[in-house]
Amino acid sequence: MGQVAEVAAPDVAEPAPGTAVAMGHEGFADFYRAELPGLVALARGLCGSVVADDIAQEAMLAAYRRWSEVEGFDQPQAWVRRTCANLAISSFRRRMVEVRALARMTARSAPAPLDEDAEEFWTAVRSLPRRQAQCAALRYVYEMGGAEIGRTLSITEGSVKVHLARARTTLAARLELVVER
Repeated sequence: MGQVAEVAAPDVAEPAPGTAVAMGHEGFADFYRAELPGLVALARGLCGSVVADDIAQEAMLAAYRRWSEVEGFDQPQAWVRRTCANLAISSFRRRMVEVRALARMTARSAPAPLDEDAEEFWTAVRSLPRRQAQCAALRYVYEMGGAEIGRTLSITEGSVKVHLARARTTLAARLELVVER
């Protein structure tokens, strides 16, 4: 068995005068000073040092917002520690979802780079209403079908079809193309 390395808590500065901690509930400032170093160490152990300070601060903010309730608990320290642990795990899960999505995206073949002749077309696409432009871009850059565009934009496949039809009609008119039906 290996030894568990002890994580040193960073130095914690006093809350600045005029901040929420200094202005707020009595007793919270002392609670904050006592608990923050441990929360930072806990967050660092669960999800790494990059986001540890933010997670610890977010846990303390949750405690501050509910301080009138939290200070009445038998162990308010346990509540804020559990909150910090939950936030750290949620942060880790979000990052894993992002990593998996990035891996899926890089596994796809890269779309062809846009050529200079297409600039007029893409200028016209950018002038479309937002949802039409999104649907058209996904269709023409990634060659996605309606169902996949719908999943990507969280809209129905029927809505995708309507947006694409409108986009094509508008683009044809702007680019003076003949559309066969």
